[in-house]
Amino acid sequence: MSKNNAQIFIAPKTLQTKSYQAPFDILLSKHFARSTIKSIALHNNDKIIRIVATQSGSYKNQTAILQFEFTGKHTNVIILDTNEIVLEALRHIDENTSIRCVKVGQLLENPPQAPFIPKEYPLTSVEDFLRTTYDEYAATALEKLKREKSALLAKRLAQYQLHLDALHDEKELFDQTAYAQNIGHILLANLHHIRGYETSLQLQDFEGNPIAILPPSGTANGSDMANHFFKTSKKLKQKAIGQFQERQNLSEKIHHLQLFLHTVQTVSTPDEIHLLFPQKMAKNKTKMGVFEGIEEFWIEGIKVSLGKSERGNIELLRRSRARDIWLHLKDRPSAHVIITTDKQELPLRILQAAAKLCVDFSVFEKGSYLVDYTPRREVRIQEGANVLYTQYKTLNIEK
Repeated sequence: MSKNNAQIFIAPKTLQTKSYQAPFDILLSKHFARSTIKSIALHNNDKIIRIVATQSGSYKNQTAILQFEFTGKHTNVIILDTNEIVLEALRHIDENTSIRCVKVGQLLENPPQAPFIPKEYPLTSVEDFLRTTYDEYAATALEKLKREKSALLAKRLAQYQLHLDALHDEKELFDQTAYAQNIGHILLANLHHIRGYETSLQLQDFEGNPIAILPPSGTANGSDMANHFFKTSKKLKQKAIGQFQERQNLSEKIHHLQLFLHTVQTVSTPDEIHLLFPQKMAKNKTKMGVFEGIEEFWIEGIKVSLGKSERGNIELLRRSRARDIWLHLKDRPSAHVIITTDKQELPLRILQAAAKLCVDFSVFEKGSYLVDYTPRREVRIQEGANVLYTQYKTLNIEK
């Protein structure tokens, strides 16, 4: 129902990947969830569809009207009571914007008749037409979302790769570390040969080979020189270790983003894209907090968390609760996945969606994969992210 692209179609039943909490959404659910449709009709001989629905309560039935207006820039969805008083609207319109006011608590007037003559559009099957319309809409929306999200991920991937390429070679740093430490030991072994404030030294290493050493600036004697080289060796070692850890961290991020990008490029519906890029949830809705090694998704209001690296998997295992559901590829390395839940039994569609995430963020190759799942209390951590688990069930997931 966007202003520039209002359409009506029949969509297949999919997982709810977004949570809508605006006043309009709340009232829509209140008046039309589990209701019975009494009538659907074109209203006022215009591009307006009016649905009248009734909810059966304990004491009385409640009837409300849901009005879809496919009227160009004034496209709108309006909830009315039986007296045609506005209860809520997708877009509120005041008298300064249009000659027709749409405000809560006011009587809704019909829009001015548009100067057009409806054309006949013969259809063999209305249902087939509406399903085909959805297929065309979904294909266009999917292609647009793929381009947008792929560009976003590719940009982030390029930044990480640039950072990775700029890192120093750890092997070279470790070689420099060993060299500086060796020079320090040679200087200590030759203190009796070194006079103060020398500008160059000609000594022998521990194999008896001649070696030229340039005394560091500001060193007065052999002991100062040796200490300078030992300190330099220590700094180089710390830098090499830091570079190694940074390279490992960046490599893990790049691998995760490559899997993410591949998943985006191979999805088949817009809803799968929305699942991969969830809305930011309120802070009070998550106890996991922010941790860069964990990716969070929301499926029908249920949080599904995925380890992006070994550190992420370890943290995920540490933070999860006994009653949460843990998932992992069968008999092979993979991302760990946790479904945060208090429910004894989860719908199969939730488990399958979480298992699909486990597969998508673990392997690139298409195929059939087995995913084991079990309550977190059945998982025993052995070392790092390696675990043993019992009392599990298995899902077969196609990628």
